Amino acid sequence: MRTSIATVSLSGSLTEKLTAAASAGFDGVELFENDLLASPLTPEEIRARTADLGLTIDLYQPMRDIEAVPPKEFERNLRRAEHKFRLMNRLGTDTVLVCSSVSPLAADDDALAAEQLHRLAQSAQEHGVRVAYEALAWGRHVSTYDHAWRIVEAAGHPALGTCLDSFHILARGSDPKGIEGIPGEKIFFLQLADAPLMAMDVLQWSRHYRCFPGQGGLDVTGLVRHVINAGYTGPLSLEVFNDVFRQADAGPTAVDARRSLMLLQEAAGIAAPPAPVQPTGFAFAELTTPDAGAVSSFLGALGLARTARHRSKPVELWERGDARILVTTDPVRHRDGLALAALGLESPDPEGAAARAEALLAPVLPRYRAPEDAPLDAVAAPDGVEIFFCATDRAGLPNWREDFPPLTGPGTGTGTGAGAGDLDPRGAVLSIDHLALTQPWHQFDEAALFHRTVLGLRPQESVDVPDPYGLLRSRAVTNDDGRVRIALGIGPGPADDAGRAQHIALATDDVIAAARAFQDAGGRPLPVPPNYYDDLAARFEFAPGETETYRELGILYDRDEHGTFRHFYTETVGRVFFEVVQREGGYRGYGAQNAPVRLAAQHALRPGRR
Repeated sequence: MRTSIATVSLSGSLTEKLTAAASAGFDGVELFENDLLASPLTPEEIRARTADLGLTIDLYQPMRDIEAVPPKEFERNLRRAEHKFRLMNRLGTDTVLVCSSVSPLAADDDALAAEQLHRLAQSAQEHGVRVAYEALAWGRHVSTYDHAWRIVEAAGHPALGTCLDSFHILARGSDPKGIEGIPGEKIFFLQLADAPLMAMDVLQWSRHYRCFPGQGGLDVTGLVRHVINAGYTGPLSLEVFNDVFRQADAGPTAVDARRSLMLLQEAAGIAAPPAPVQPTGFAFAELTTPDAGAVSSFLGALGLARTARHRSKPVELWERGDARILVTTDPVRHRDGLALAALGLESPDPEGAAARAEALLAPVLPRYRAPEDAPLDAVAAPDGVEIFFCATDRAGLPNWREDFPPLTGPGTGTGTGAGAGDLDPRGAVLSIDHLALTQPWHQFDEAALFHRTVLGLRPQESVDVPDPYGLLRSRAVTNDDGRVRIALGIGPGPADDAGRAQHIALATDDVIAAARAFQDAGGRPLPVPPNYYDDLAARFEFAPGETETYRELGILYDRDEHGTFRHFYTETVGRVFFEVVQREGGYRGYGAQNAPVRLAAQHALRPGRR
């Protein structure tokens, strides 16, 4: 189906919004009146601009407080409307949105509303314009879609139809199944928005917290199915009022918006992009650094061994068990220190995963590759982290490990124990348990949608974690068996850098042994305040001496209905810190109860705060 987006959903000037919509692949736009009024372009120039970009103006909006008003007021409304109809002719658009009245002058009189809308539609028809009547969820007398449809049906004019808005319908808890009783040709327009489920005034909810389909808690997909079953053939159009989107760059927001509509069409059975290919594990995490020396001692203290080097690039492979860390030395582009630049995901079908990503507006990144290098496709996540689709040591598929000839000599190892110091097999690193990726403040919802749609991961419930300077919002995405876990986070505010570090969590079978080995090797765990352990002893029962061991080694503890979780953190190096975790009994979380302690300790270690 054709796709459209309201200009109010994007930031910037009208020309910036139009360019962003066209670049993202939209077919048309809803032109919001405020954007027209603020533009220096004439209506004819706007019409030409949209045409040059390959866009159509599918809707002009809004006209307010038109119907069920006293006769003199309606005559004034009609004169105002006729001016707008002439303006629409200049713009080259033929459908106008009329919202149900919120005016104190409006009467609770459906017959009067139908009569006046009939007259409005008659005037519109004389100008080649159609009127789409929409029920605002906070309308004075008309606030539901079925009530609006009854008035349109009673008015009985061919130039008058209804506009359906998913937010107005679902926010009021209306049953959208009744939409199938509306003739498809009388549904003149469909506006779509999702929203998080919130207990607040519906007007404020609408004006500030709408989001793109798939980012909230409303059943937008089910509503679209009902509209399609009714016979609607117009565009799927996004009308999203969101404070964050209005401040973010229009280009990425438009891409995120279009991706949400592609997911919606897939879920509703309207379109069939390449099927999702869910990753099955972590192949590697890649760190970049201007100087590999400090990183080497850090990884060695964690028990990983330097086992291989890329045949043509300054990239080293560190590993232990199934945990693999690539370290790329780049003193030019990464002067700010250690950073997480990429992650490799094991994929049952790397080519299919790349095809899915490209179809959902995440094109494969261009990258230098020598003729003998394994072909490895990567796409960029919203935060800039590159995601590679890998098939490690699988017959018949390109194997990235073949680009890394093994090292021999002092300071190297096989990755199965050698080169990892004298660490006992218990307490050794086994795998990457999860990654935590902190997102730019305005891209959190975009990141969640990306990981869900492009990578096929399943989002879990959002969690708000107290931080000394606000709240840190977190949402994990996982594959079906939990072997791929990525925790997406966002800091308390746009200017806050404290929570911006990414972190890699390594799994072990004995966190106490791992913590001792880390400290014996010169590693510095994140210091945990003594008050934490006093509270821990009050919350849980432990064996004699157990909490003293945790206190000594900086180990934190959590428990859920499935099992227990013990973990410790390293200090931050550059923009990265590590966590070593031990899950027992099917524990499913990430130690969220302990995150406030971790955040406070990291704040205390920031330069100038010691």
